[in-house]
Amino acid sequence: MFGYIVRRLLGAIPTLLIIIAATFFLMRLAPGGPFDGERRLPPEIERNIKAAYNLDKPVYEQFYIYLKKVVTEGDFGPSFKNKDFSVSELIALGAPVSLKLGLSAILLATLIGGFLGVTAALRQNTIADYSIMSIAMIGITIPTFVTAPLLTLILGVYLGWLPVGGYDDGALRNMILPVVVLSLPQIAIISRLVRGSMIEVLRSNYVRTARAKGLTEGQVVWKHVLRAGLLPLVSYLGPAIAGLVTGSLVVEQIFGLPGIGRYFVQGALNRDYTLVMGVVILFATLIILLNLVADIMYRVLDPKVRLG
Repeated sequence: MFGYIVRRLLGAIPTLLIIIAATFFLMRLAPGGPFDGERRLPPEIERNIKAAYNLDKPVYEQFYIYLKKVVTEGDFGPSFKNKDFSVSELIALGAPVSLKLGLSAILLATLIGGFLGVTAALRQNTIADYSIMSIAMIGITIPTFVTAPLLTLILGVYLGWLPVGGYDDGALRNMILPVVVLSLPQIAIISRLVRGSMIEVLRSNYVRTARAKGLTEGQVVWKHVLRAGLLPLVSYLGPAIAGLVTGSLVVEQIFGLPGIGRYFVQGALNRDYTLVMGVVILFATLIILLNLVADIMYRVLDPKVRLG
C-alpha cells in the first residue's frame, strides 16, 4: 500500500507540472494584462512596476522564476489586484468558506442521492423508480445559474424565509440556499450512479446464491448489495469533492460568498495572473490527492481489488 501511494504521488508530479505550464502560458496568450485597466501611468513608472513583478522579462524566464518560487518556497506570489495581499493569504481567507460550502453540499448530496438511488434500484420499473429518475434528469440538465436565481427569488424575495446573499460568518440561514443549489446537480448524478450500480449487483450470481440460501431481502441488501453497489460512488466522490470545494464559481458569485471560486472569477476578469495560478494549482492538487484517497477507499471496501 505504501509503495503504491509513493508511486502515485511521484507520477502526479509531471501531471501537475503540465497543468501549471499550460495555465501559465495560456494566461499570457490572452489579450490584456493585469495593469491595462489602471489609469495611464508615465512610461518610467510602468517600467518599474513591470520590473517589480518580473513582467519585463521573456515569458519562459517568467515561468522559470514563478515555478522556482512555488517549488522551493511554496510562494504563489503577490496578488496584482488585491493590494497588500499575497495569493497564499487570499486562498487562506477563501478556503474555509469554500471548504464549508463544498463539504456540506457533497454530504447532503451523498445522503439524499444515495437514498434515492437505492430506493429506485430496489423498486425498479415502478412509479417510484420512474419519478426519481425523471427528477434526477431534470436536476442534471438545469444548471446552477438557473436554479440559484429561481430559489433566491422564491424563498428569499417572495417568501422571505432565507437571506438572498452574504456570508455572515457562516450562519446557517445564509448557508442553506448556497448548499442546496450546489448539491442539487450532485444529488441527481449520485442517484443515477447508485441506481445503475445497485441494479447490476442485484442481478449478479452471488446475490442469487445468497437468496437461494434463504437470506431475507433485507439481509441480502445490507450484507451483500450495498457494499458492492456503492463502490462506483466512492470513485466519483474524489473529483466531485475537489470540484465542489474549489469550483463553486457561480454559486459563490451569486450569493456573495468570499470563497476561492469568487476570487478565481475576479482574478480571471482582472488578469490577476498569480491569483488564477494559485487557485488552479490548489484545484489540481486536490483532485490528485482525492483521487488517490478514493482508490485507497475502493481497496478497503473491496479487498479483491489490487492496487497496481
